[in-house]
Amino acid sequence: MRAPARELFRDAAFPASDSSLFSSFSTPLAQFREEITWRRPQEICATPQLFADRAQEGQVKQGLLGDCWFLCACAALQKSQHLLDQVFPPGQPSWLDQTYRGSFTCRVWQFGRWVEVTIDDRLPCLAGRLCFSRCQREDVFWLPLLEKVYAKVYGSYEHLWAGQVADALVDLTGGLAERWNLKDMAGTSGQQDRPRGAERRTCRQLLSLKDRCLLSCSVLRPRTGTRALGEFHAFIVSDLRELRGRAGQSIVLLRIQNPWGRRCWQGPWREGGEGWNRVESEAQSELLSQLQEGEFWVEEDEFLREFDEVTIGFPISEAGHLQSLCSGRALCHTQELPGAWVKGQSAGGCRNYSGFPSNPKFWLRVCEPSEVYMAVLQRPQLRTAGRPGRDYQAVGLHIWKVEKRRVSLPKALSAPPVAGTACHAYDREVHLRCELAPGYYLAVPSTFLKDMPGRFLLRVFSSGRVCLSAIQPAAQSAAPREALPVGEWETVRLRGSWRVGRTAGGSRNFASYPTNPRFPLSVPEGAGPRCVRITLRQHCRDREVAIGFHVFQVPADGGGQDAPSLLLQEPLLSCVPHCYAQEVSRLCHLSEGTYWIVPSTYLPDTEGAFTVTVETRIDRRSIHSQEMLGQLLEEVSLTPERVLVICTCESQLHVWRPGSDAIARWEPVLARFHCQQPPVSHPGRAREDVPELELLLE
Repeated sequence: MRAPARELFRDAAFPASDSSLFSSFSTPLAQFREEITWRRPQEICATPQLFADRAQEGQVKQGLLGDCWFLCACAALQKSQHLLDQVFPPGQPSWLDQTYRGSFTCRVWQFGRWVEVTIDDRLPCLAGRLCFSRCQREDVFWLPLLEKVYAKVYGSYEHLWAGQVADALVDLTGGLAERWNLKDMAGTSGQQDRPRGAERRTCRQLLSLKDRCLLSCSVLRPRTGTRALGEFHAFIVSDLRELRGRAGQSIVLLRIQNPWGRRCWQGPWREGGEGWNRVESEAQSELLSQLQEGEFWVEEDEFLREFDEVTIGFPISEAGHLQSLCSGRALCHTQELPGAWVKGQSAGGCRNYSGFPSNPKFWLRVCEPSEVYMAVLQRPQLRTAGRPGRDYQAVGLHIWKVEKRRVSLPKALSAPPVAGTACHAYDREVHLRCELAPGYYLAVPSTFLKDMPGRFLLRVFSSGRVCLSAIQPAAQSAAPREALPVGEWETVRLRGSWRVGRTAGGSRNFASYPTNPRFPLSVPEGAGPRCVRITLRQHCRDREVAIGFHVFQVPADGGGQDAPSLLLQEPLLSCVPHCYAQEVSRLCHLSEGTYWIVPSTYLPDTEGAFTVTVETRIDRRSIHSQEMLGQLLEEVSLTPERVLVICTCESQLHVWRPGSDAIARWEPVLARFHCQQPPVSHPGRAREDVPELELLLE
């Protein structure tokens, strides 16, 4: 009797359909829309395998998709088993295993953390063959599977059309990557510490890096007569050799791999070219025998003349530490913190603008003489229309040495910085290298233009001990709390928390806002609006975060609105901007009805605990009773509309709100309040300028 066929995984989040292939149908890929089919590896070849036995057989080849930049970065994984295992966790099923279910899982580094991404193994094909990336041996599938993972991360295959090798290197390693402009190396700023002087020095330095990290080169606009190299095309520098010529001269050759998989170079060092006459025949035979499909040799002068830039991924040790490109020292100490430029508040622009001091600021404490790399990584925004790609601001980073932490901000920033990026660049990540003595430093990341919003991650890699902390803007709510009017007040305290991935939705600037905790508040009928003070107090052990809250009114008939849709509307009142303060408060008057109090941090995925205190004025005399109901009855407050009972029992506090109109459930101890949470995600997005406050250092 035949065993039932195993049901294979189908990824509903990234289906085998046009939605996974295309974003805007704006690339040449769109012409193949009707011809592309999806097949699993066992439907493409007889014996599929994940990795090849020999490295050459797993060599990358580009298909119809313009993602040479990503494929060049994938070649870095072939240089290090440690990096490959990090992206492709060991233990992936084989197509012949009993555990095979048609799914594979990879890890991609995204904005400060490794994210696991699971896909099914249905791959786009044309005429039964893979139409996008493939390995040299077409029965090896690690590359097309990883390409599909990356396409899922970015939303579609078409979103991978055009990009930077450096960005993909960071996503696959979690490290850093530098881009060197080969045309103006001589003019590069010393603050970037890239090679200075003659261009020839560039390739000499690459010789020492070739075995430790990935090297890639790019052609932006080829010269007339060399268009076979392509335009805006990336290549892999697979080897460098320094030879002694027949005349005793030094010759540096670079072996270039074209992801297109064909030899396109007709220079003097092609097979049979005149360049080989300058070296011994043994060297010629050895170097030509090493060429794989799509590879060719060029001399140093040709390389500098025909190629525009080179991208270098930082070497990464088995322990996960980056190594400096300049000194080779291990950068064992790392720190990172998120930040944001908020329009009208902390998006002060570059140093050309008077608002520059309002930009986010960070303290960097250097504990010992150190080689330090600092990087500003932007969180990209995918374009929704037009050509696929990612939008970035032009950003830069500057550092000032200060003698102490209490400084005059205008005076400090008017002095020349000790280090800074040469310019503001439209790159996903910009970074600088500097040698820093022990002490305090003020780091200020900025956009070039003023009022350009964005989110970023500030990363520090250092050879010595360092400490990075965000400078908390001055809390505007630090003034004494507004005194309550005379009278009797009913107080209720509710405790909650913001948890990453669950209830830390951030401010209304972010689509995740509806996931924040929300607490119901009921105002009964009365002579008029009730006076209410709402206070949000955070409980942070090591640091304060920017907090605030909004109050939304629930329609009397419910309106058929769920939580997310209601929270995307304008709130009735707000306690914003979000403040770096332990406590924020708002005194207001609320009419009869039902409300939601929604406390939030400014940035999403910021964890913390808090207490919401609701103080409501009671417009009547309190009635006290000595009646014993099995426990000591502290107070019974009676109104025509409701009864609130508060009693003590074994050092715990219980609160009930009886009646048919009950809208909440209370648990023992004020710290535990249960309320229904809204869905985790919502496609809508509420806009509001809820800024972080600027710190004016004294």
